[in-house]
Amino acid sequence: MLTRYGVLGWPVAHSRSPAMFRALGLQYQLLPAPPELFGEIVSALGAAGYGGANVTIPHKQAALALADEATERATAIGAANTLTFADGRIHADNTDAPGFLSSLPESPGGKRALVLGAGGSARAVVWALLDAGASVAVWNRTPERAEELAAELGAEAVGAPVDADVLINCTSIGLDNPSSGGIPDFKLLPVEPDDLGEFSCVVDLVYRPGGTDLARAGRERGVPTIDGLEILVRQGALSYESWTGRAPDLDMMREAARDPHAPASAPHTE
Repeated sequence: MLTRYGVLGWPVAHSRSPAMFRALGLQYQLLPAPPELFGEIVSALGAAGYGGANVTIPHKQAALALADEATERATAIGAANTLTFADGRIHADNTDAPGFLSSLPESPGGKRALVLGAGGSARAVVWALLDAGASVAVWNRTPERAEELAAELGAEAVGAPVDADVLINCTSIGLDNPSSGGIPDFKLLPVEPDDLGEFSCVVDLVYRPGGTDLARAGRERGVPTIDGLEILVRQGALSYESWTGRAPDLDMMREAARDPHAPASAPHTE
């Protein structure tokens, strides 16, 4: 029986991971997981023939908590996006952090970064930036969450945007899902489109067909802009290597992830 893989999230139908990993030859499925069923689903995957799974919103901290063992990186970040199932045990890693850093046009060392959000992805980004020698300010719609994350990792919590070199959106704003209510992205973000010209780089971890408002506004203003699909490819490549022991073809992954005609899901995908 072929080993299966998948991506756990809620929502998860938007994910491009199935197309990306299938291009590499993996049997890869969408694994919708409501928060109240997440633990039960993860615990059953190994026995069901899964070798591993990626984890996305909102389960990254829960994924780490469920693991029997974890890398030092995942433990330090406090969140996991890559699970491996072997010998009845769950191993957790975080490839978001190195995947994010490898997507940047230059090292963030010595720069100041403004991170929007305080969830699992934000934890990986803040940790990666601090580890690379950047100073980091964290904003969140719920200030207490920003304060908690900043205190744990050694960043600064802010109640409003501050001057910075790099802007990173780690919130789910821009993700096309029912909770958005059709509200334009910039009505929910603490920055305006014309603010983006003040940054040397804009990063949006969210991706959707046609791009997010934030990524589009950054490019329109001539700011180097990294979108969520590139970060998806980078972190996915590291997951693939940890599962198979082989380095993947990044160009093949990019082409599959960006192909609008590739199905985002199939009968039980990602």
